[in-house]
Amino acid sequence: MSSDRIDAESKVSGNQANIPARIRRELDIDDGDQLRWQVKDDGSVRVQVIQQRAGTFAEFDGYDGDEATDVTIDHDTWGVDVE
Repeated sequence: MSSDRIDAESKVSGNQANIPARIRRELDIDDGDQLRWQVKDDGSVRVQVIQQRAGTFAEFDGYDGDEATDVTIDHDTWGVDVE
């Protein structure tokens, strides 16, 4: 990739800059995503797109315990001692 290549340009308005549509599409940037900015020693800027994870189970990686469970019996009592 040539460092002289210009993919798109935008203007700053106030403290905000628009991300050109072509760049948003290419990087799959959507509402709610975050941009992580890093200024390099040579003055170049690196931008990393952090995709938004949303929904009830966005952070849930699944049950990783050693104890087997039966969803038909245990689903409402997980973590609760039932006598």
